[in-house]
Amino acid sequence: MIKYSYYPGCTLRTKAKELDQYARSSASALGFELEEIEDWQCCGGVYPLGTDEIATKLSSVRALNEAKEKEQDLITLCSACHHVIKRVNDDMKNVEDIQRRANQYMGLTVPYKGETNVLHYLEVLRDRVGFDKIREKVVHPFTGKKIGAYYGCLLLRPGKILEFDDPENPSIIEEFIRAIGGEPVIYPYRNECCGGYISLKEKELSGNMCHKIVESAKGFGAEMLITACPLCLYNLNKSNGEKLPVYYFTELLAEALGVKEVSEK
Repeated sequence: MIKYSYYPGCTLRTKAKELDQYARSSASALGFELEEIEDWQCCGGVYPLGTDEIATKLSSVRALNEAKEKEQDLITLCSACHHVIKRVNDDMKNVEDIQRRANQYMGLTVPYKGETNVLHYLEVLRDRVGFDKIREKVVHPFTGKKIGAYYGCLLLRPGKILEFDDPENPSIIEEFIRAIGGEPVIYPYRNECCGGYISLKEKELSGNMCHKIVESAKGFGAEMLITACPLCLYNLNKSNGEKLPVYYFTELLAEALGVKEVSEK
């Protein structure tokens, strides 16, 4: 069984443990294993833009270096973690000052220079497992369900660094929806911001942003939304008053593969 180093992140190990478990059980059903990194620390949740900011990048560097030492790719499940870790990895590859100072702080015998390949769980499904294989493994397909993909901001931008999908017209989650038997719904607001962290201070503004997303999806016929960001999941569910159910993609994957008890949706 193929093993990947796994960085679960804070939310999926505290407030949303079931989403982490869905990912692990689904991985096992698909022939790969998530090997959680020891003593990982919070990535910070936001990529630090200050060019002289090193301290808040060190937790990402530690995770990246541990994966390198195990000669494994590093998998993330949360779009915020993925965004931060992949951008820090790009810094360690291409910004000499950050690379030098980070390695100096950590006192690594062998300096880390961005060697680790960082993958989001969805990329593993698409590029390593393959959606055709997933389709073959599905035992509880979402036949007839019209499902809208909600990407948000962090998975897609900056496109040249994340290289996740086309930032303007992504398709990976729609391909995932087809693989589990559902019918993807394309709607205008699937790439728009949900308000992110401003929901803590500007609840009304974030609520309005989420309302537009939900109404856009409903207007194009979606019966549910799926996302790959815990904060997007929280904001959309909190703001739409259950007008449109919102799920994490790992929950639907586990259900489709028969490793989660089937519920009516």
